[in-house]
Amino acid sequence: MPTQDTLKLGTKRKNLYLRVVKGHFATSNAHSNYYIDVAAQKSRLAEAQAVAEELSAYYHTTVVDTILCLDGTEVIGTCLADKLTRGSYISMNAHQTIYIVTPEMSNGQILFRDNIVPMIKGKHVLILAVSVASGNTVRNAMEAVQYYSGQTTGIAAIFATKGTIDAIEVHSVFDPNDIEGYGSYAPHECPLCKKGEKIDALINCYGFSKL
Repeated sequence: MPTQDTLKLGTKRKNLYLRVVKGHFATSNAHSNYYIDVAAQKSRLAEAQAVAEELSAYYHTTVVDTILCLDGTEVIGTCLADKLTRGSYISMNAHQTIYIVTPEMSNGQILFRDNIVPMIKGKHVLILAVSVASGNTVRNAMEAVQYYSGQTTGIAAIFATKGTIDAIEVHSVFDPNDIEGYGSYAPHECPLCKKGEKIDALINCYGFSKL
C-alpha cells in the first residue's frame, strides 16, 4: 500500500465502508490526492450487497433490462439485479429478468459479440462503474450502447465526482463530500506535482502499482 495508512470511512450500513489512502496518485488522465480502494466492494459479497442495497433506492421507478458492468463490478451488478427483481421490492423490474453484461475491449473500443447483442439491442441499460471522475469511460459505454441500438437509462457508481453525464444523472454511494480535502486534477495542473511531491502509485479501477 502507498505511503500512508488506509482510512476506513463508515456509513449507516455496517457492511459498507469507503477505504481511502492519502498521497499522490496518478491515473491515465488525472492526478489525485487520494487513492480510493474499492476491491472489497467488488469482491466481498456482504459489501457488494450493501452497495447494491444503497444504489437500488435510486432505480425503483426506472426500467432496467440490462446492467452493463464496467471495471469488474459484476458481483455488485448481480446483487443489484437481484434486488431490483425481488417481488417484495417496489420496482418497475419486479419479477422480471435482468441481464448482467460485461463489455469486451478491443483497441480501446467497447464491443459486444453477436450472442450478446440481443441483451443490449432494444434494451434499457443501466451502466455500473467503480467510479465516475472524468466520465470518459462511461461516455464510451454509452456510445457503445447506442451503437448497438440500446438505451442508457441510468448510471451508477460506488464513487462519483460528476452528477450527470450527457444529461443522464449519475447516482453513487460516495462522492467527494465524504472525503475531506479530496482533489482530482489534470496532470499539468496538479498542485502536488508543482510542489515537487513524487507520485506514490499509478492507480486504476483494478488497484495500484507503487512507484
